Amino acid sequence: MKQVQEAYIVAATRTPIGKSGRGVFRNTRPDDLLVAAIRGALAQVPSLDPKAIEDAVIGCAMPEAEQGLNMARIGALLAGLPNGVGGVTVNRFCASGLSAIQMAADRIRVGEADVMIAGGAESMSMVPMSGNKPSFNPAVFERDENIGIAYGMGLTAEKVAQQWKVSREAQDAFALQSHLKALKAQAEGEFTDEITPVEAIDRQPDLATGRSVERRRTITLDEGPRADTSAEGLARLRPVFAAKGSVTAGNSSQTSDGAGALILASEAAVKRFELKPLARFVSFASRGVPPEIMGIGPIEAIPAALRYAGLQAADMGWIELNEAFAAQALAVLGTVGLDATKVNPMGGAIALGHPLGATGAIRAATVVHALRRHRLKYGMVTMCVGTGQGAAGIFESL
Repeated sequence: MKQVQEAYIVAATRTPIGKSGRGVFRNTRPDDLLVAAIRGALAQVPSLDPKAIEDAVIGCAMPEAEQGLNMARIGALLAGLPNGVGGVTVNRFCASGLSAIQMAADRIRVGEADVMIAGGAESMSMVPMSGNKPSFNPAVFERDENIGIAYGMGLTAEKVAQQWKVSREAQDAFALQSHLKALKAQAEGEFTDEITPVEAIDRQPDLATGRSVERRRTITLDEGPRADTSAEGLARLRPVFAAKGSVTAGNSSQTSDGAGALILASEAAVKRFELKPLARFVSFASRGVPPEIMGIGPIEAIPAALRYAGLQAADMGWIELNEAFAAQALAVLGTVGLDATKVNPMGGAIALGHPLGATGAIRAATVVHALRRHRLKYGMVTMCVGTGQGAAGIFESL
């Protein structure tokens, strides 16, 4: 066994995020989004010999259909990586991409690998929430303490809003700020460093000629932020999960399509290939909470990740708190005591989108580049997870 060593992030990128259903990537396969992200990451490290990459760990929340069949291995091969590069697809629902980074980092930290790819990919256009054929164990419905496993995400957000006393007005105000911050960041080019443009190809039949008409577009920005979002417009939206509830489509994350990829390396590999580390992977924690209030998972995971890192919340210069719902994000903010000015400075999933298993890797790319751009030292990615979990990962800019 080799001596424990550090894991450095030497490349980090993501695709733009498209709206599911009718968005720009509605006809783009998730493994093709993954290929674009992997190739984008490789382009950042031209001196790296691809044969040195030992494995690809890729997160996916609904690994079936177009994103089934071990998408990690297939994506690695389609991206042109050597046959010697392995691949494993992992699932921790919304934290799949972040867990993929943690697993890749741990392989390096214990000395079992020198170069790894980590990431995530999800097409909610092609594979819906809960998959095409959800089938709960009947025991879930036989005991009251298990029924929360089957709760829809929106219902859990309603329960968090009630228990943590998060008002509808506060949720809508938070959602509006998410859009405003995202639009401002887009206008100022803040996402440029982290995004790899993707060519989207749409084909439609031409009935007059009997031929297929192909349309190609290069997508460079996230599709979700809306300039027409207003407090008045958000207030008019009806609750969608409970008749007298407060959670609406406007203060919930957008279902989306996207992918992200990072390349991690040991110190030996950094020296061998003359790589420039962007960040160091510092720590990771996951914790469980009652499934019916799954949104508060970060309340348990954040302190654990900070403890493992020997840091305090005040040490974090940039925090990406996934906005599954404004209700749960506000509950976490208030309970953990995070500095709101450091949380999602460029908007979050309410505006930018939440492609489930890809989000952890996408937001890790955001943190890595934002820390360097703003000359900050530590950053965090954290999120709630379906069926009652929370996850948090900490990065140090170099």
